[in-house]
Amino acid sequence: MKVLIVGGGGREHALAWQLRRDDSSIELIAAPGNPGIAELGRCVNVAAADVDALAALAKSERVAWTMVGPEAPLDAGIVDRFRTEALPVFGPTKAAARIETSKSWAKALMTRAGVPTARAQVFSSASDARVAVAAIGAPVVIKATGLAAGKGVVVAQTVNEANDAIAMMLDGNAFGAAGAEVLVEEYMTGEELSLFVVTDGTHSLPMLAAQDHKRVGEGDTGPNTGGMGAYAPVALATPAVMGKVMDTIIEPTLRAMRDDGCPFTGLLYAGLMLAPEGPKVVEFNCRFGDPETEAVLPLLASSLADPLRAVAVGDSLAGARAFQWNPGAAVTTIVAAHGYPGTVRSGDAISIPTPLPSGVTVFHAGTKRDADGTLRTSGGRVLAVTAVGDTVAAAQRASRDAADSIAFAGKQFRRDIGWREMARARAS
Repeated sequence: MKVLIVGGGGREHALAWQLRRDDSSIELIAAPGNPGIAELGRCVNVAAADVDALAALAKSERVAWTMVGPEAPLDAGIVDRFRTEALPVFGPTKAAARIETSKSWAKALMTRAGVPTARAQVFSSASDARVAVAAIGAPVVIKATGLAAGKGVVVAQTVNEANDAIAMMLDGNAFGAAGAEVLVEEYMTGEELSLFVVTDGTHSLPMLAAQDHKRVGEGDTGPNTGGMGAYAPVALATPAVMGKVMDTIIEPTLRAMRDDGCPFTGLLYAGLMLAPEGPKVVEFNCRFGDPETEAVLPLLASSLADPLRAVAVGDSLAGARAFQWNPGAAVTTIVAAHGYPGTVRSGDAISIPTPLPSGVTVFHAGTKRDADGTLRTSGGRVLAVTAVGDTVAAAQRASRDAADSIAFAGKQFRRDIGWREMARARAS
């Protein structure tokens, strides 16, 4: 069976790795892929957002189904196009993908559905947004409403910082059309969780909750990034809490999308805040998260391919077996390039020691390979180093040591991924 994976980052490498773990006979094709995926299957030089070329590739290769990794091709309407061509595909339509691609649309949907989330106002005028900030006070959250590669959110601790973020997005056009509107949003307190839910639009299979680390610096300091690491499981994500999330957030959201005529199929990613009054939505994404995917999948004991394929071909998940998980914990440490998350330097030679320690997997994200075989940096987040251990502390230590052993000029990484979980363990 041939499976096409669209994308070329760490998330797509982790998905390819898991699909091959599920079924070693699967023939993987990735577009465009990366050097890590190339060790598992065949990479084809087709851009992830080139919907026409991807449809032609799926037809010519006669793939059984396609797995879409990043958000850009979903926003470009790849699922709509593939369905028109009768090509099985895992992901939401362009209309349903608005739950990520338009934060203002998603906020309005949640409000109509009664889904708990932070109060927010939408502005295209910088002066109006600044008036709202003055009325709300700090801390306050400023968000670009469109896709900004995980960097369009500023948690402002002062009014001046909020006004600077507004000026950057609306006056400075930092994110182009994605920042033509901003949300001025209430600041929520609590801890964040990331939850993946595989859904056919009506029935859902939740996965293990993870916690991402967005800030570039240790102790969650510095600017936001696309994610500097993640760990799973999270002790706060008890069965009772996850049941409440499904009942008050996931199910009402899916119902509202069906009622709006844009049922969501694929992977719904709920970014959650465990606020004192209960779980609330920070944001939704329309695809697997990165780096949470690299932390969650190594703990999976059951098949990922089976439910993904079922959704891709249009089958119902009614009666599908819940995901099963191995004991222990996983920690993913992102090894980033010089300058990240600002101006990034590419082209530095990378050395990854072999063999890797037992329980450690390195997923490629921003890498490329020269004709002579030299591996080089080619992006901000270069590698995702995941370790599985009996505890978060053991997994963190193994992940950190493995990240330390990787060499390239200017590398940077956080040494404290999972620090909240470890603090809870010490306090108990």
